[in-house]
Amino acid sequence: MAFKDRIVSDELKKWRSLHARMVLTEEERKYYLNKEKGFEGELRFDELTEKLTGDQIILNDLLLEVNGVTFQIDTTIIFQDTIDLFEVKNYEGDYLFKQNRFYINSELEILNPLDQLKRCQTLFRQLLQNLSFKIPVEGRLIFINPEFTLYNAPENKSIIFPTQINRFMKKLNSKPSKVNGTHKKLAEQLVSLHQTNSKINMLPNYEYHQPQMGISCASCHSLMTSVKGTKLICNVCEVEEKLESAVMRSVWEFKLLFPDKEITTNSIFDWCKVVPSKPIIRRILQKNMKSIGIGQWSYYEF
Repeated sequence: MAFKDRIVSDELKKWRSLHARMVLTEEERKYYLNKEKGFEGELRFDELTEKLTGDQIILNDLLLEVNGVTFQIDTTIIFQDTIDLFEVKNYEGDYLFKQNRFYINSELEILNPLDQLKRCQTLFRQLLQNLSFKIPVEGRLIFINPEFTLYNAPENKSIIFPTQINRFMKKLNSKPSKVNGTHKKLAEQLVSLHQTNSKINMLPNYEYHQPQMGISCASCHSLMTSVKGTKLICNVCEVEEKLESAVMRSVWEFKLLFPDKEITTNSIFDWCKVVPSKPIIRRILQKNMKSIGIGQWSYYEF
C-alpha cells in the first residue's frame, strides 16, 4: 500500500470538464490528451509498485519546491539505504535517440526525459539537504508502454525499457530494506511539503457562459445524458448513476470551474440542465450541503 496515493489533480479534472463542454483548439486538445496519456502511464506503474512486498515507503505524485524552484516526481520509493525516484513515460510508437536528444519519428525533437530525471534528482538532493537527511538518491526513467521503441538507445542503466520492466520490478522487490522511524518521518515531511496545485497554468481561458451545460457521464464524460426517475443514464455508454450522486459530482465540477460563483438552487439547476425540476436540486443540496441565508438569497457551502 502506498504511503501517498495518486489522485486526479484539479488541473486534469478541469481539462476533462472543458474537453467535454467546450471546443478546444487543436493545440489545447493535444495538450489535454497528452496529460491523460501520462496519467494513464503513471497508474500502470502504480499497479506494479503495489505488488512490491518488501519493506519500503511508496510516495506517488509529489509536487515539491526547493529554493523557489518547483519540480514534480511521478513516484518516490524510500528504501533503507537509498531513495529511488521514477520518471514514468507513456510514450507510444517509434522514437529516435541522436546526439543526446529524443525525436519522434526521427523528426520532431522533444524534451529529453533523462534531463528531466537529472533535474529532479538534483533538486531532490537539495531538498534533502535542507531537511538534514543524508541518503543516496537514485533515478530511473521508466518507459511503461509496450508499444514504445527507441532507436539508437543509449547504454544507460537509468533507463528501463518495456521489455525490462518485469525483471526490474523483481530486482526492486528483492532489494534488502528495513525502514525505520526516521524514514517514516521523512515520508511525512515530504507529504506535508507536497503542493496540491501547480503554479504553471496551461488551461485555456473561459467565461461562465462558454462551457456547455449538462451533467457529464461519470464513465465516458459525455454530456449526452438523461434523467429517468432517480437515475442518470448515459445515452452513449449506457452507464447508470444515482441522480443524487451525479448532481453532487456536478456541483463539485461547478465549484472547480467557477470558484467565485455561489452555489444556489438556480445556478445548479441551470448547470445540470437535465434535472426536471428545481425542487429536486434543492432537496439534494439541502441534504448534502450547509444552507446559508433565507429564501431567494440563500446559497450552499460544503
